[in-house]
Amino acid sequence: MEKIVILTGAGISAESGLGTFRDEGGLWAQHRIEDVATPEGFARNPKLVQTFYNTRRAQARKAEPNAAHYALAKLEQELTGEVVIVTQNVDGLHERAGSKNVLHMHGFLEGALCAACEHRWPAPLVMHITDRCPKCKEVATRPDIVWFGEMPYYMEEIWDHLRSCDYFVAIGTSGNVYPAAAFVQDAGRHGAVTVELNLEPSSVVSDFCKAEFGKASEIVPEWVDKMLSVRK
Repeated sequence: MEKIVILTGAGISAESGLGTFRDEGGLWAQHRIEDVATPEGFARNPKLVQTFYNTRRAQARKAEPNAAHYALAKLEQELTGEVVIVTQNVDGLHERAGSKNVLHMHGFLEGALCAACEHRWPAPLVMHITDRCPKCKEVATRPDIVWFGEMPYYMEEIWDHLRSCDYFVAIGTSGNVYPAAAFVQDAGRHGAVTVELNLEPSSVVSDFCKAEFGKASEIVPEWVDKMLSVRK
């Protein structure tokens, strides 16, 4: 049975109005990564970090999936085989578009995590530094987000998928963040056809067999239609 593993980054959600790290004037441009996306930043100023992610959560809830998200959901529904989406995004737009087989390697804005007992539960729209864990009752609530310096989620499962897939496709990724930037090499070594779909070439574009450039909302549906048409 054919397996397609798809890695998605911030570029696939940009047309839904969610900014990337590199957008000038966006939410990320107003803060240092060290202050809002590291365990040390949270320890120094938990209120700043909670406020930052409360804002991101509100933005994500207002955003709508775009044609690229819907195309990947269509691929999962119509392909005779397996489609696995590994996303670096925390916005939940893949699920809202209809995708079901999604691994959030960097966490999820709609999740809350207890730093004391690692219990997880659905996050409210607004989280506070005084929130208690519903399980252990400690005041140790944080967003269920993988920060810089922390281990991404599902890594063993992801490596297994990469080593058993027929196609590996990276969409809207910069190729600057590891371990995700190394996925193409690992999949390629194990025989996968590797494809980059991006607005512009990533830092690791030379590692891919093929590359197409343009808006995700245009090139992703075209690629999906092509994949489905040759299998009918």
